[in-house]
Amino acid sequence: MKHSEGFLNVVNDAKSRIREVTVAETQERMRENPQAKLIDVREDNEWEAAHATGAVHLGKGIIERDIETTVPDKDTELILYCGGGFRSALAADVLQTMGYTNVFSLAGGWRAWKEAGAGVEQATDYPDSKLHLCNLWLKKLRIQNEPQTGFAVHGTTCCQRQSR
Repeated sequence: MKHSEGFLNVVNDAKSRIREVTVAETQERMRENPQAKLIDVREDNEWEAAHATGAVHLGKGIIERDIETTVPDKDTELILYCGGGFRSALAADVLQTMGYTNVFSLAGGWRAWKEAGAGVEQATDYPDSKLHLCNLWLKKLRIQNEPQTGFAVHGTTCCQRQSR
């Protein structure tokens, strides 16, 4: 996709204030720090098609609204990715403005992740695809961050969450 000059100027400005990491660095950071969060900031339909193994989804359109309830500790390591590293750079810049101190953007984004052969998840990759669907429903209902046990959604009891 060809990006407009104005968009690229905004992205480059944001990139002057943020830190980028490669896929290899991201994988190493995730191994070394189990508390680190890999966050997919792409649109819902992009996330649902496929996403990085272990990632959580907070689209760029809602991340500012939901990040403080999803990740209340502003020192948590956050690695954001999008399709090519542009939207994640913009989101990383905003999160730093919000006080998050350990934010990175994945250089090359989803494209680089796939090209590196890094882990990918799809709804059908889950041992119980219904669990993935339930997580999507919970997210849409905005209760994904509340401890749930035995929660039933769309007639199943597949959303069994442990208290945190």
